[in-house]
Amino acid sequence: MYDVFEKVCKRIFNQLKAGEFLTISLGGESSQFIRFNHARIRQTGLVDDVSVSLQLIIGRRTATGGLPFSGTADADFTSVLNELERLRKEVIQLPEDPYIVLPHPGDSTYKIHSGELLPREDIADALIPALQEVDMSGIWAAGSIYRGSANSAGQLHWFETETFSFDYSLVTPDEKMVKATFAGRRWDQEKYNVFAAESIRKLEKMKLPPVKIKPGKYRTYIAPAGVADLIGMFSWGGLSEAAIQQGDSAFLKMRNEDVRLSPLFTLKEDFSSGTVPRFNSLGEVAPEELPLLEKGRLVNTLVSSRTAKEYGKVSNYADDWEGMRAPAMTTGNLTEKAILEKLGTGVYLSNLHYLNWSDRIGGRVTGMTRYACFWVENGEITAPIENMRFDDSFYNFFGAELEAVTDEARFIADVSTYGGRALGGAACPGILLKSFALTL
Repeated sequence: MYDVFEKVCKRIFNQLKAGEFLTISLGGESSQFIRFNHARIRQTGLVDDVSVSLQLIIGRRTATGGLPFSGTADADFTSVLNELERLRKEVIQLPEDPYIVLPHPGDSTYKIHSGELLPREDIADALIPALQEVDMSGIWAAGSIYRGSANSAGQLHWFETETFSFDYSLVTPDEKMVKATFAGRRWDQEKYNVFAAESIRKLEKMKLPPVKIKPGKYRTYIAPAGVADLIGMFSWGGLSEAAIQQGDSAFLKMRNEDVRLSPLFTLKEDFSSGTVPRFNSLGEVAPEELPLLEKGRLVNTLVSSRTAKEYGKVSNYADDWEGMRAPAMTTGNLTEKAILEKLGTGVYLSNLHYLNWSDRIGGRVTGMTRYACFWVENGEITAPIENMRFDDSFYNFFGAELEAVTDEARFIADVSTYGGRALGGAACPGILLKSFALTL
């Protein structure tokens, strides 16, 4: 696919007229999907899907469009050229954009991250035995995902990675659930078996009579999947420099008042894992690592070239939406075996759900506990808890209330498939909190 993309782009760029700037982006996948229900395969299929998008700039006006990409050079050249002609007619009717960002020259990149995936014929035998004694439903997705970007200033980028994800739920007879995702680039049967066994242990605990706890502040452990959800909120009115400049960011207190989080909290963008490309939709290449918060102190925000131009900042080549693409939280020294003992009496939260800002400027996040969430007494899980709403500020749970961070991070893959398999995810440890506010 790379060879066809390169050939089509070169031919299209040769068709440009004076004063025209063009960026072409490609997204595609070659994936296998398997749907499981009651620990049996119910549906399977293969998907090969590729599309390209175009951004044409003339003067201070820009127009965008997209179309499927077949992988046949001559046919794709004709289709893309037709789309270019359509954009030429459209762009002259659009208003000028004072902060438009033109393509610029730079080094091209070519990255292929090969994985070690299960052979397609071995998937059933690899996945089902570890979970065949329980009611399991889930989706297996695996294969290659690729992205390309080329512009008329001479840049050409290609990124390709092989990944897998098994996103599943285990269900008790009274329909209580344990949710988990096993994902990565290299299949490890032993690790999967251990992971599945841990899910089954949680499922057995879910069969205990549930308890309803009163609203209040509780000593709490939040597992990596829940931590990833909380950190994900930083991509929406959080670490965006534009949001800070517009007074609509949860990090305004840190920027303007030098408020700090716990010294145990460090967060960065880390593209070294090979699950997401460093180049953005404009073909700009971000640093391989970008520290965002170091020991509780805000050191960088996400700055797109458009924001840099509008507010006189220096771009670090964030994408236009200025969200995190490869977040990684630094680990601590709390071992997995010591979690329940250190928690003592309190709440163990495996998953969170329906997160939203309840007070963005105050950093308050609300949501629901979900799936395998338990009441713990004297270091022992005694019962699942009924679903509760939480509402607390990250200035608390990543601040003064953060007591410990686990010594191992887990990669929480983005398993969304709306419009195509998503890239990336977040690398997160678990966190132990002195208190966490459950409100309803």
